[in-house]
Amino acid sequence: MLASQAACGSHTDIDIYTSSVLDYINTTIDSLTTEKQITTYPDQKPWMNKEVRLLLKARNTAFRSEDAQAYSKSGANLRRGIKKAKYCYKLKVAEHFSNSDPRRMWQGIQAISDYKPSNSTPTVTDVSFLNELNYFYAHFNSDSKETATKITLSANHQPLKLTSSDVRTALSRINARKAAGPDGIPGCVLRACAGQLARVFTDIFNLSLTQATVTTCLKSTSIVPVPKHSSPICMNDYRPVALILIVMKCFERLVLAHLKNSLPPTLDPHQFAYRRNRSTEDAVCTVMHSALTHLDHNNTYVRMLFVDFSSAFNTVIPSKLTTKPGDLDINTSLCNWIMDFLTSRPQHVRSGHTCSTTITLNTGVPQGCVLSPLLYSLYTHDCKPVHGSNSIINFADDTTLIGLIRDNDETAYREEVQHLAAWCTDNNLPLNTSKTKELIVDFRKNKGSMHDPIHIKSAQRITGTPLPAIEDIQRKCSLRRAHSILKDYSHPDHRLFNLLPSGRRFRTLRTRTSRLRNSFFHHHHHPHTPNTHSPHPSSSLHLAYK
Repeated sequence: MLASQAACGSHTDIDIYTSSVLDYINTTIDSLTTEKQITTYPDQKPWMNKEVRLLLKARNTAFRSEDAQAYSKSGANLRRGIKKAKYCYKLKVAEHFSNSDPRRMWQGIQAISDYKPSNSTPTVTDVSFLNELNYFYAHFNSDSKETATKITLSANHQPLKLTSSDVRTALSRINARKAAGPDGIPGCVLRACAGQLARVFTDIFNLSLTQATVTTCLKSTSIVPVPKHSSPICMNDYRPVALILIVMKCFERLVLAHLKNSLPPTLDPHQFAYRRNRSTEDAVCTVMHSALTHLDHNNTYVRMLFVDFSSAFNTVIPSKLTTKPGDLDINTSLCNWIMDFLTSRPQHVRSGHTCSTTITLNTGVPQGCVLSPLLYSLYTHDCKPVHGSNSIINFADDTTLIGLIRDNDETAYREEVQHLAAWCTDNNLPLNTSKTKELIVDFRKNKGSMHDPIHIKSAQRITGTPLPAIEDIQRKCSLRRAHSILKDYSHPDHRLFNLLPSGRRFRTLRTRTSRLRNSFFHHHHHPHTPNTHSPHPSSSLHLAYK
């Protein structure tokens, strides 16, 4: 019915269609839900439940009736009820520590310590200040001079099609803890009614993909300013927290899955963020291995440039972004959909019940969106070194340029820095020069004697229990990390774990210094011949080197 109202001949107005569906859901929520007020008192015990309250009420009634036998019986029932309630509460708290979920463990600690964080975020009621904040968060928008033009589609193009079962699964996996977006529809409603809403949202999503258009109401963003400090002074002291529609996040997850399947696994192997089986440990270990391997030779040193961008996500130009997925043979219609997704985005700042005026953005990728991390990776995947002696390691928008210098010849490194600066200018990624630092690692000079660090076992004294040695923890973590790298053939360091042609032992890398020998890829392995009955790399990990 709602689709027919939005139809105009053979064309369906997706804006009217989507707005009608969202308004209908809000109207249904208002008419069916009831508000219930629950009063809690500071001295109320956490194990107090409905059964204990009823038993307490029965004991008080028996006391007022002056019936000694009934009072004695109700008192015994109350004691048994309190004991049972405490036991149930104990099991509830202990359940938080039964698995390795950090969130549930922290909730258990909060329950034990009765920790209640204070809400120190002040509510701003000045509309003019919220308007200034809104323009401050969008000040990168005026820097873009590129025209957003969609790519011409071929006659036989096939847009992405989503199934109702996929949409139902995405809706049923919504995290009910997430805050609602500008539409005000909570995630618990979408998850509970996934079966009923899957069909209509499948129709909206497929219509959006076919027309390569994202309706305005789905792109709207509500910014909540959160102070970075207890006493904010300027606008930069407020961190923007973006709230988008929860149903749009489901839509993005479905598109994200298709994009990941379309991309080659070897795309930007040195981007260690937003990818499975990648972490900061991998990035650090890769940098250390590259540097220490080079420093193991004579007359060498390493220069590392740690690059920091000024609001990297907010300065992405959509017209440049959409041409880069096209180079990777991604669906042209989907590239146009991404273009429309990133342009003409309405945004307002909200504090409490006060909202600023709405402005429209045409630059950047919203950091609260599901697609933003992958889109930023696609935007920067062509930032590659031009000299073989240099390498670029990325973790999200943190970039490190490594220059392996030999015989004091820095020509390649300096040309690489100039090339990186030119690439940043061409892609509208301004450098934050105040936070961009350089580190020079040079062991050719005598540094004097080194002292062993002192480890103070304060944690062991506080807990009263013996703790495992740091070396044992490091060995277990290294072995677990090596197993993960070994199973991932697309990992850039997988090449370091290979058997010799005989298949009976692994290649080993000879080292001259203890610096390289104590690095991640060496420290937790000792050369020996693997088990001949189980020559699989996972049974006996050793360093391989090509």
